Amino acid sequence: MAGYDDDLRLAHVLADAVERTSLDLFGSLEAEVQVGDDGLLTTPAATRLEELLRHQLHRTRPRDRVEGRTMDATGHGARRWVIDPIDGTANYVRGVPVWATLISLVVEDVPVLGLVAAPMLARRWWAGVGSGAWTGRTLARARRIAVSPTSVLAHASLSADDVAGWMHGPHGPGFSALTDRVWRTRAYGEFWSHALVAEGALDVSLSAWADPLQLATLAPLLREAGGTVTDPSGEPAAQPLTAQSPGQAVISSNGRFHAEILSTLAGAEEAQG
Repeated sequence: MAGYDDDLRLAHVLADAVERTSLDLFGSLEAEVQVGDDGLLTTPAATRLEELLRHQLHRTRPRDRVEGRTMDATGHGARRWVIDPIDGTANYVRGVPVWATLISLVVEDVPVLGLVAAPMLARRWWAGVGSGAWTGRTLARARRIAVSPTSVLAHASLSADDVAGWMHGPHGPGFSALTDRVWRTRAYGEFWSHALVAEGALDVSLSAWADPLQLATLAPLLREAGGTVTDPSGEPAAQPLTAQSPGQAVISSNGRFHAEILSTLAGAEEAQG
């Protein structure tokens, strides 16, 4: 993993630094939900975890910029650590164990490293440009992962994070047609469905909305696993990626029938028009 091996080790150190606290706060009063000015759910626990992550980064990478979910960006430069202390806030505050800390490195607006740490699932997924994608509990106990070999859309297992958002959004007819064509449809949601695509347990994942903090982590993971991640028009997701990049619908797949997925969405929409 030339160029990013030290950064990857640091990403695991960062995840270690907040894991115990994130587990302790899970289900506590500090995990109560709040609604931010942007309408998104948040919790004081996220701020506490982000403070811990920033403290570690300030000590170890003082020259790098840091961007997070709950606090203002700090630092300058072409290297940016992008952190989401709790991805899956609604799950976290309701006691559902599917949530994770997302840690990524973006260099000159290109995501080059991403780590998903899901302590309640006792799993991590990570990747760095040129290193492949991996999963395990730690760096020392890991296995390399790759997307599935499924080559026929009718045999595909698909997950969508917000069925209502897809059904009643601009891609509703196409989404309905796509779910009719695949073998199996589930709704694992959040980071998890994309991580499952990366390890080959799923073939397709649809997110009705993903923001730059999520994409910074998930894009390198999926690409290093051999997958494809785009918006519904087929434009590559997270390229380039800046703090001002808008949230967008995202489709990840094993890449073998990605064009067919996109054409099904678009073709069904046109037919309705």
